[in-house]
Amino acid sequence: MRSQDQKPEPKPETKPLPPDETTKGGKFRENLVILAVALSLSLLIRIFVAEPRYIPSDSMFPTLEIGDRLVVEKVLYRFIAPTFGDIIVFTPPGQLRVQGYTKDQAFIKRIIGEPGQLVEIRGGKVYLDDNPIAEEYIAEPPEYDWGPDLVPDQKYFVMGDNRNDSNDSHIWGFLPQQNIIGRAAWRFWPLERLGPI
Repeated sequence: MRSQDQKPEPKPETKPLPPDETTKGGKFRENLVILAVALSLSLLIRIFVAEPRYIPSDSMFPTLEIGDRLVVEKVLYRFIAPTFGDIIVFTPPGQLRVQGYTKDQAFIKRIIGEPGQLVEIRGGKVYLDDNPIAEEYIAEPPEYDWGPDLVPDQKYFVMGDNRNDSNDSHIWGFLPQQNIIGRAAWRFWPLERLGPI
């Protein structure tokens, strides 16, 4: 026991410890794990949820222009079937593979005919089940005739909005549903046309 007039003993001065090698190794492993998780999440999102796409041609003009960049969402069609008017991205079906297109060369078109519908193109108009459809989104009326033909089960009739400059169903036939990658949902470039499609 110390008396009241005794001064407390000074505490020893503490100096910061030099970083040891195990701490450095731990930080490196931690950063490596974070990077691996981020890359895995990015890959999973790209495969199952959404992915960016670039428009290389004017087949969907005036809706989409060369150089537009889009987000293609892949979730909706797991719950509901694609429908008339949807702008979809798909892998080339067998008819296009024969022409030399590869699986990596995705196409983008608008769904016009759904399974079970009768499609016909005549006199510059597209008919569904003998009724002409209003198409304010096209560049110009089609200058060709096609059909009438019934869209088979699990297939779609797709067309580009630039009707007279589009490699679409009027040339190579019906698109199998299994080839659909997803729906063009959002344009993120150029910024002046940013927004939903």
